[in-house]
Amino acid sequence: MRVRVFKNKSFARFARKARITDAVLCAAIADASRGSVDADLGGGVVKQRIARQGGGKSGGFRTIILFRVRERAFFVHGFAKNEQGNIRDDDLAAFKLLAAEMMAYDDDALARAIENGTLTEVMCND
Repeated sequence: MRVRVFKNKSFARFARKARITDAVLCAAIADASRGSVDADLGGGVVKQRIARQGGGKSGGFRTIILFRVRERAFFVHGFAKNEQGNIRDDDLAAFKLLAAEMMAYDDDALARAIENGTLTEVMCND
């Protein structure tokens, strides 16, 4: 079964400004699906590094993904390592609550979120 990949509105804005392509997001999910996750923060929340264009992962970007293996992934937050050190405990708690909520979405709820612009589905060519 193909993992459905989404990005929320704020992450889409971040990705556009940082020039992170959907292909790069798909590669990050492919890595995570193979078990290559930079940090499993628990509760369906993972942190995954993404390289800057023309650079490596270590000086690149950090993304927060709400992730369920073989089902779905939501990119919900991104930041440059030089702009933010780590995720604060209160932010992590909020991401875990959001993960529980979004993983419970059925196909109708996902379709509504896409229709109203809250989410954008990322098309990955497996």
